[in-house]
Amino acid sequence: MEDYLQGCRAALQESRPLHVVLGNEACDLDSMVSALTLAFYLAKANDAALEEAVAEVLDHRPIEHKHCPPCQVSVELVGSCTTLVAERILQGAPEILDRTIAELLHGTILLDCVNMDRKIGKATPKDSQYVERLEALFPDLPRRDDIFDSLQKAKFDVSGLTTEQMLRKDLKTIYRQGTKVAVSAIYMDLEAFLQRPNLLADLQAFCCTHSYDALVAMTIFFSTHNEPVRQLAVYCACPVALRMMLCDVLERSQSPPLKLTPLPSTHPDLQAYLQGNTQVSRKKLLPLLQEALSAYSDSMQTPPGQPETEGVAREQADKESDRAGNSLITGLSQDEEDPPLPPTPMNSLVDECPLDQGLPKLSAEAVFEKCSQISLSQSATASLSKK
Repeated sequence: MEDYLQGCRAALQESRPLHVVLGNEACDLDSMVSALTLAFYLAKANDAALEEAVAEVLDHRPIEHKHCPPCQVSVELVGSCTTLVAERILQGAPEILDRTIAELLHGTILLDCVNMDRKIGKATPKDSQYVERLEALFPDLPRRDDIFDSLQKAKFDVSGLTTEQMLRKDLKTIYRQGTKVAVSAIYMDLEAFLQRPNLLADLQAFCCTHSYDALVAMTIFFSTHNEPVRQLAVYCACPVALRMMLCDVLERSQSPPLKLTPLPSTHPDLQAYLQGNTQVSRKKLLPLLQEALSAYSDSMQTPPGQPETEGVAREQADKESDRAGNSLITGLSQDEEDPPLPPTPMNSLVDECPLDQGLPKLSAEAVFEKCSQISLSQSATASLSKK
């Protein structure tokens, strides 16, 4: 592996032709190790199919995006994508597997599958199968508990981070027709988080700076018995109706059942909960919040007494603003838990490839035109709101 990495550095310095294997933008351990070891495998296999430069997507979660016909998509619902890479290597070229690669794969699967804890339910039989195979091939790998505790400690280390940095470290954004909600994962006890100095001022500044109407934070940490603890907090200074709606949806949810217990709060703009069902991750919570926010946005489109024609005009303006806003906040919607995958491009050396003609031209006129469109749509929305 060390020789391979040194060769990659030399290839970059010498501007040699390269095949690039990318993980997602969050660069969490799973995507980084999966990309690194898969690239190593592809470099060592001399697979004849590589001559055709066929791109492939390898993932362990459902993919909603459509891909070009030349792109092969391999998806299997397992706990860690690294499991699928380990399977690919052991089936295709087991001779290239050394202890360094085995340790990378082994540790990542353990971290993603929460040390294979059956109570958590993230590990599938295939995850367990390849952890055991790696351990059988390399009996001197670190003990599961030791490597998991070490990686978990590094993942949950938020010491030295400001409140804003903690909220942005693992952030998703929901945007529906002018209403924008931040959904953050925080790796510490909610009680300790709520005791941070100047917390409410920091939350207000965070929402104001990034134009969020509300913030939903899911905290997660592990007890002394290594059991997960999840908590929820909803912050929204204004409008009150939005905070009440979010709290009501979370409290009443049965799909999934959150089993929330309200916790004491020192501020009327913030509601905290203990989450009884620890198997509901933020990824599973997002569809519920998206549906609730859509319903809330629809209910706000035509206030009582407003003429129907004006409501229709405002709805159209909001749609235009929504599309413009979504194009600006795409970067904030990327994170380590469930990042949207971009379309996989064909190799630039293949005839009739989209990249064959180079990157699209980006002129100053195009930028100004886009900004003008956004400004006009927002002005139309503001004008309608005053009527």
